[in-house]
Amino acid sequence: MLNIENARKLKEAGLQWQPRQGDLFMAPDRGMDDQIFVINDMAAIIETLRGAPAVTFHGTPEWALDTLYLGETLWLPHESQLRDLLQAALAATPADVFDLLYADGVYTCRFEWAGAAVALRAAVAVDAYAAALLHLCDKGWRFPA
Repeated sequence: MLNIENARKLKEAGLQWQPRQGDLFMAPDRGMDDQIFVINDMAAIIETLRGAPAVTFHGTPEWALDTLYLGETLWLPHESQLRDLLQAALAATPADVFDLLYADGVYTCRFEWAGAAVALRAAVAVDAYAAALLHLCDKGWRFPA
Protein backbone atom coordinates (compact mmCIF):
# COMPACT_ATOMS: atom_id res chain seq x y z
CA MET A 1 0.00 0.00 0.00
CA LEU A 2 1.16 3.51 -0.79
CA ASN A 3 2.96 5.39 1.97
CA ILE A 4 0.59 8.04 3.37
CA GLU A 5 3.27 10.75 3.11
CA ASN A 6 3.63 10.00 -0.61
CA ALA A 7 -0.16 10.04 -1.02
CA ARG A 8 -0.25 13.52 0.51
CA LYS A 9 2.59 14.72 -1.75
CA LEU A 10 0.83 13.35 -4.85
CA LYS A 11 -2.39 15.13 -3.89
CA GLU A 12 -0.50 18.39 -3.27
CA ALA A 13 1.20 17.97 -6.67
CA GLY A 14 -2.22 17.87 -8.35
CA LEU A 15 -3.17 14.19 -8.61
CA GLN A 16 -6.96 14.13 -9.07
CA TRP A 17 -9.03 11.20 -7.83
CA GLN A 18 -11.91 9.82 -9.88
CA PRO A 19 -13.18 7.18 -7.42
CA ARG A 20 -13.90 3.70 -8.71
CA GLN A 21 -14.54 0.26 -7.28
CA GLY A 22 -11.67 -1.11 -5.23
CA ASP A 23 -9.97 2.25 -4.60
CA LEU A 24 -8.44 2.74 -1.17
CA PHE A 25 -8.70 6.00 0.75
CA MET A 26 -8.50 7.45 4.22
CA ALA A 27 -10.10 10.33 6.08
CA PRO A 28 -7.07 12.15 7.51
CA ASP A 29 -7.12 14.44 10.53
CA ARG A 30 -10.39 13.04 11.90
CA GLY A 31 -8.90 10.76 14.53
CA MET A 32 -9.08 7.83 12.09
CA ASP A 33 -5.65 8.03 10.46
CA ASP A 34 -5.15 4.29 10.98
CA GLN A 35 -8.37 3.39 9.13
CA ILE A 36 -8.24 2.54 5.42
CA PHE A 37 -11.52 2.51 3.49
CA VAL A 38 -12.39 0.76 0.22
CA ILE A 39 -14.89 1.93 -2.38
CA ASN A 40 -17.38 -0.92 -2.66
CA ASP A 41 -21.08 -1.37 -3.41
CA MET A 42 -21.58 -3.85 -0.61
CA ALA A 43 -19.73 -4.61 2.59
CA ALA A 44 -18.43 -8.12 3.07
CA ILE A 45 -17.36 -8.78 6.63
CA ILE A 46 -15.54 -11.74 8.18
CA GLU A 47 -17.43 -12.88 11.27
CA THR A 48 -17.61 -15.99 13.42
CA LEU A 49 -20.98 -17.74 13.20
CA ARG A 50 -21.63 -20.76 15.41
CA GLY A 51 -17.90 -21.01 16.06
CA ALA A 52 -16.86 -21.05 12.40
CA PRO A 53 -15.41 -18.23 10.26
CA ALA A 54 -17.90 -16.89 7.74
CA VAL A 55 -18.15 -14.12 5.17
CA THR A 56 -21.32 -12.14 5.75
CA PHE A 57 -22.76 -9.55 3.38
CA HIS A 58 -24.34 -6.30 4.48
CA GLY A 59 -25.94 -3.39 2.74
CA THR A 60 -24.66 0.12 3.25
CA PRO A 61 -23.59 0.34 6.88
CA GLU A 62 -24.75 3.36 8.79
CA TRP A 63 -22.43 4.99 11.27
CA ALA A 64 -21.49 8.37 12.66
CA LEU A 65 -19.51 9.50 9.60
CA ASP A 66 -22.29 9.78 7.03
CA THR A 67 -20.64 11.95 4.41
CA LEU A 68 -17.16 12.93 3.34
CA TYR A 69 -16.50 15.34 0.52
CA LEU A 70 -13.89 14.05 -1.89
CA GLY A 71 -11.57 16.92 -0.96
CA GLU A 72 -11.56 15.70 2.64
CA THR A 73 -10.22 12.30 1.66
CA LEU A 74 -6.77 11.05 0.81
CA TRP A 75 -6.63 8.60 -2.08
CA LEU A 76 -4.15 5.73 -1.75
CA PRO A 77 -3.65 4.68 -5.38
CA HIS A 78 -2.78 1.09 -6.19
CA GLU A 79 0.56 0.22 -7.79
CA SER A 80 -1.11 -0.38 -11.16
CA GLN A 81 -2.79 3.05 -11.10
CA LEU A 82 0.50 4.86 -10.51
CA ARG A 83 2.30 2.70 -13.07
CA ASP A 84 -0.36 3.59 -15.66
CA LEU A 85 0.04 7.32 -14.90
CA LEU A 86 3.82 7.06 -15.19
CA GLN A 87 3.58 5.14 -18.47
CA ALA A 88 1.25 7.79 -19.88
CA ALA A 89 3.62 10.58 -18.83
CA LEU A 90 6.61 8.81 -20.35
CA ALA A 91 4.73 8.00 -23.58
CA ALA A 92 4.88 11.69 -24.46
CA THR A 93 8.69 11.56 -24.51
CA PRO A 94 11.06 9.55 -26.70
CA ALA A 95 12.25 7.54 -23.66
CA ASP A 96 13.51 4.06 -24.47
CA VAL A 97 13.87 2.95 -20.85
CA PHE A 98 11.19 2.30 -18.26
CA ASP A 99 11.30 -0.57 -15.82
CA LEU A 100 10.97 -1.56 -12.21
CA LEU A 101 13.69 -3.69 -10.70
CA TYR A 102 13.80 -5.53 -7.39
CA ALA A 103 17.16 -6.31 -5.85
CA ASP A 104 18.50 -6.52 -2.32
CA GLY A 105 15.08 -5.76 -0.83
CA VAL A 106 14.62 -2.49 -2.73
CA TYR A 107 12.50 -1.54 -5.75
CA THR A 108 14.10 0.77 -8.31
CA CYS A 109 12.02 2.57 -10.92
CA ARG A 110 14.23 3.48 -13.88
CA PHE A 111 13.34 5.69 -16.83
CA GLU A 112 14.62 8.45 -19.09
CA TRP A 113 13.30 11.98 -18.83
CA ALA A 114 14.50 14.96 -20.85
CA GLY A 115 17.55 12.97 -21.95
CA ALA A 116 18.61 12.05 -18.43
CA ALA A 117 18.58 8.62 -16.81
CA VAL A 118 16.56 8.55 -13.58
CA ALA A 119 16.54 5.82 -10.91
CA LEU A 120 14.34 6.15 -7.84
CA ARG A 121 14.31 3.63 -4.99
CA ALA A 122 11.74 2.63 -2.39
CA ALA A 123 10.94 -0.27 -0.08
CA VAL A 124 7.72 -1.09 -1.99
CA ALA A 125 6.93 -0.82 -5.70
CA VAL A 126 4.01 1.59 -5.32
CA ASP A 127 6.26 4.09 -3.49
CA ALA A 128 8.89 3.79 -6.23
CA TYR A 129 6.23 4.75 -8.80
CA ALA A 130 5.08 7.61 -6.56
CA ALA A 131 8.67 8.86 -6.28
CA ALA A 132 8.95 8.74 -10.07
CA LEU A 133 5.77 10.78 -10.56
CA LEU A 134 6.84 13.30 -7.92
CA HIS A 135 10.20 13.59 -9.67
CA LEU A 136 8.41 14.41 -12.94
CA CYS A 137 6.33 17.04 -11.13
CA ASP A 138 9.54 18.60 -9.80
CA LYS A 139 10.74 18.80 -13.42
CA GLY A 140 7.60 20.65 -14.56
CA TRP A 141 5.30 17.81 -15.64
CA ARG A 142 1.68 18.11 -14.45
CA PHE A 143 -0.96 15.50 -13.77
CA PRO A 144 -3.80 15.41 -16.29
CA ALA A 145 -6.94 17.21 -15.10
